[in-house]
Amino acid sequence: MITCVVHYTIDPARIDAFERFAREWMRLVAKHGGIHHGYFLPAEGASDRAEALFSFESLAAYERYRSRFGTDPEFIAADRIRDESGCVRRYDRTFMRPLLPD
Repeated sequence: MITCVVHYTIDPARIDAFERFAREWMRLVAKHGGIHHGYFLPAEGASDRAEALFSFESLAAYERYRSRFGTDPEFIAADRIRDESGCVRRYDRTFMRPLLPD
C-alpha cells in the first residue's frame, strides 16, 4: 500500500470552495480504486493549512488513477473548482508507506 499525503496552503476566505473541491476528489479517489482517508481542515492555529491522505494498493495502481488527470472530464471538472475559485494557493505531495497496528 502507498499513501499520498497532500499538503495544501489554502485561502481561508474560500474554504467553502475548498470543501467542494475536496468532496469531488474524495469521490473520484474512491471511484477509481483508492481509499480516501479524508481532508483535514484548519480548526486551531494556522488557518491556511489543509491536508489530505489517500491510499492505493500500489504505486502502479496510483499511476493508473493519475493517468486520468488532464483527460478525464470528471477530473478536469474537479480541478476547475480549485482553479476558478483560487481556494488553493499551493500544494505538494508526499508518498508514504503506512505502518499500521497488527
